[in-house]
Amino acid sequence: MKFVDEIQMTVKAGDGGNGIVAFRREKYRPKSGPSGGDGGRGGSVIMVSDENIGTLVDLRYRHHIEAKRGEHGQGNDCYGKSAPDTFVRVPVGTIIYDNDTGEVIGDLTTHNEQVVVAQGGEGGLGNIHFATSSNQAPRICTQGTPGEAKSLRLELKLLADVGLVGLPSVGKSSIISRISAAKPKIAEYPFTTLVPNLGVVKMSPDESFVVADIPGLIEDASSGAGLGIQFLKHIQRTATLVFVLALDATLENDLTADFAVLRKELATFDEALPQRKALVVINKSDLQETREIAPEIEAAMKKEGLDTLMVSAATGEGLQELKYRLAAQLFTPEEPSS
Repeated sequence: MKFVDEIQMTVKAGDGGNGIVAFRREKYRPKSGPSGGDGGRGGSVIMVSDENIGTLVDLRYRHHIEAKRGEHGQGNDCYGKSAPDTFVRVPVGTIIYDNDTGEVIGDLTTHNEQVVVAQGGEGGLGNIHFATSSNQAPRICTQGTPGEAKSLRLELKLLADVGLVGLPSVGKSSIISRISAAKPKIAEYPFTTLVPNLGVVKMSPDESFVVADIPGLIEDASSGAGLGIQFLKHIQRTATLVFVLALDATLENDLTADFAVLRKELATFDEALPQRKALVVINKSDLQETREIAPEIEAAMKKEGLDTLMVSAATGEGLQELKYRLAAQLFTPEEPSS
């Protein structure tokens, strides 16, 4: 299924039905008074989060969604039927913006959460409401109010506990495939991963967490280079970041410089991201070259206040320890500051 995380659409709620002017015309009951009923309420457009949906692709070509209008009032005190609301299902993690004002209308972060994005119009009043002792045959009624119309922008930010970030081809997809049931595409060329991958890591029957593999960042990703700007938003909700570093095919790249690039791009995109809990993972520990440079990298990361873990996505070395480290960061309550 194609991954779509941002769309625009217009929505129109249903108009309220009109009230009417009517009078009873019954045999043996002359001058029996007004009988015009109210109009029905127009249907609202309501967005509902659904944990079984992972993308906005189903709405990509639904550029306009319109609810039905309420029925008009009728004689004999009959009210018009209210229109049903129109429900639009979206993934959990969807933020709904008013496209004209930029205002956040709703942020759906739990299953079956609902937000009314366009309110249906109210039904008009029939002439039965306007009868008084001095005016027993009113010939007035009111029109139904129009339903709201809005231009919306929907943005999906994946809900994950852990976000894996790194330059292309450092093994993020291989790591998530080894520690969870996720099956991302894995190949030996840059930008193999074109969309975020989610994997659930089971620690026990009652304890698990979700890991997101974010497509490879490159320098200036926060300014639009590569794929980074498109997917950086998906780590904004994560509780913990994992910086994945690895030697490239030349075995000569500077991992400390690679880390600096990642940290800079995160800070440029969102200054709060570098303050997130984090762990540095050095992949490809099965290579002699990696083991040789590891002490230098660990010392540099220690100066940044970050722990380092050596792993090998190829052999599985260190991956169980990675799961335990992440679980400890996620499930251990923070001590209150004195």
